[in-house]
Amino acid sequence: MSQPDPDDLTADHGPREECGVFGAWAPGEEVAKLTYYGLYALQHRGQEAAGISVSDGSQIVVYKDLGLVSQVFDEQVLCSLNGHVAVGHCRYSTTGGGNWQNAQPTFCTTDTGSGITLAHNGNLVNTAELADHARDLGLFRKDAATTDSGVLSALLAHAATDKGVEGAAQELFPTVRGAFSLVFSDENTLYAARDPHGVRPLVLGRLERGWVVASETAALDIVGASFVREVEPGELLAIDASGLRSSRFANPEPKGCVFEYVYLARPDTTISGRSVHATRVDIGRRLAEEHPADGDVVIPVPESGTPAAIGYAQASGIPYGSGLVKNAYVGRTFIEPSQTIRQLGIRLKLNPLREVIRGKRLIVVDDSIVRGNTQRALVRMLREAGAVEVHVRIASPPVRWPCFYGIDFASRAELIGNGLDNEGIRRSIGADSLGYVSLEELIAASEQPRSRLCAACFDGEYPIAIPEDELIGKHVLEGLDPDVADQGSSPAATQQGYGAHDAVQRP
Repeated sequence: MSQPDPDDLTADHGPREECGVFGAWAPGEEVAKLTYYGLYALQHRGQEAAGISVSDGSQIVVYKDLGLVSQVFDEQVLCSLNGHVAVGHCRYSTTGGGNWQNAQPTFCTTDTGSGITLAHNGNLVNTAELADHARDLGLFRKDAATTDSGVLSALLAHAATDKGVEGAAQELFPTVRGAFSLVFSDENTLYAARDPHGVRPLVLGRLERGWVVASETAALDIVGASFVREVEPGELLAIDASGLRSSRFANPEPKGCVFEYVYLARPDTTISGRSVHATRVDIGRRLAEEHPADGDVVIPVPESGTPAAIGYAQASGIPYGSGLVKNAYVGRTFIEPSQTIRQLGIRLKLNPLREVIRGKRLIVVDDSIVRGNTQRALVRMLREAGAVEVHVRIASPPVRWPCFYGIDFASRAELIGNGLDNEGIRRSIGADSLGYVSLEELIAASEQPRSRLCAACFDGEYPIAIPEDELIGKHVLEGLDPDVADQGSSPAATQQGYGAHDAVQRP
């Protein structure tokens, strides 16, 4: 794979969450539309592809495509998806390329002819081992997905032939290592499961005539569902005409991702009873106490730095100001920027308000630094706009380690926090000063015990063992060059896979 151009800010993304998942069991409701709006609320978690499966009790129909939720679905499509059970997914790839075959929900058939459709948020660390097992069982297919989710679906459908879906899940999930928050269904029943560490979030909500499960509480709010509780780590839920059933396939060992509080989750989401927005404001206050600076105005890098900047301004007594304007429509795009536009770099996303910046000592608050390219260009742009000083403050510790549980960071070699100390990073990005909130203060702001959080990207302490044989990574199931794997739905991108695709899908 070619290395990123250090001057190409269109390619220098920050941390990206892998997926958002949503499920509904609601007879008498338009479950496809419920799921559409649930996914719309979760769009920030994945912008490569979207899909919805719906069952009417006799068959499962899957509709999915590359693009944003609003690009994939329209009124006509949603009205054609009739039933009472729905599973939805919006994807950013961490295992498997960004082609159409790897869009979710997945679909597999059992040997008895019933279907199973599945949506997955997270990332498995023993995918290669599970794939070998699937291959031994004869589940290998040339035209299916090359994702950990596809392998999981194939194994689940295979075991469900003899044991039923619940029995198959109880047998399979204890053998799966890594992060998984799952929403899946057969023709009649909606299921939800969360790995024993509960790395990625998953919540249960109640409708007047049914139930929903979602990655974040904000999605429950959007569809008018009342929050019931979080799906517990190691728990399997089943929802059908008999009601809600809960069972355990593993003892809980909670290790929720602390980066959900920093960046990944919506600010209007609640995690473990703690408002994400309140947490981020508190992080900003703690950041001001740990790393004060003499400045005239505190400005955020919108939108992710905004709550922390508010907190920093409150604690420091320095006025808060809006110094950068964000283009709200810059997201996933399928149009490659021209070289002329590419050279504009960060201005595609952010533009300075010169009257706020000119002649001022700025304190610029952002959520994280990954490669450092964005901050370097940002500092340069602010100085060109007339800033006298630029003091950068970061609402998380230095990212020094990659995540194997569902966040697509740069490789460890590309992480600026891995190769340089704070002074080296400050010089690299051209700031007058640089301060990161400490891990201790970040965790304190979350109001969660340290023992219940995963902070591996900051401290390198992985709660789930990582294979030492390097059988891990985005293209672990693809016997091809990674650049080819991301060429979309062309024939060259259709490689090996697991499972079946017998449902109706968008070509």
